[in-house]
Amino acid sequence: MRDLTLRAITPADVPGLARLNDDAVPAVNELGLDGLTAHLPECDLALLAESDGLTVGFVLAVAPGSPYASENYRWFSTQVPGSLYVDRIVVHPAAHGRGVGRALYAAVDARARELGLGVVTCEVNLEPPNPESLAFHERLGFARVGEQATKGGSVVVALLRREV
Repeated sequence: MRDLTLRAITPADVPGLARLNDDAVPAVNELGLDGLTAHLPECDLALLAESDGLTVGFVLAVAPGSPYASENYRWFSTQVPGSLYVDRIVVHPAAHGRGVGRALYAAVDARARELGLGVVTCEVNLEPPNPESLAFHERLGFARVGEQATKGGSVVVALLRREV
């Protein structure tokens, strides 16, 4: 995307991002406006991607030591300590395949380096399946380091890591 810009998420962005997030379920878990508003302070990195004045995606990443209660974040905190955890990356369907996800991950990598962290971690759903996301992450060099059942067994994720 030639005119893609990344910027910090502001309070005015949150309602639209909550809708974008919730429209992406089951690839990401539903947060709603209140959930996203409550989660943002736990994030070290919260960036929005824009093109032609329209929001085309966002990323939320959590640094080590956060009080974030996610099962996956806790797994990475103990199994891959010292990693920057990508809690979610959401790209509007109309912008898929246009470099938005790669640009957001480049910003994640830059932030990891700023923090002195050598690893970025994330998870991708295996059940319900999300093969497009898994293939995208593999193209970016992420490797599977485990699997985990979450939400009482209703979701199974591939746990991924990549050196930066």
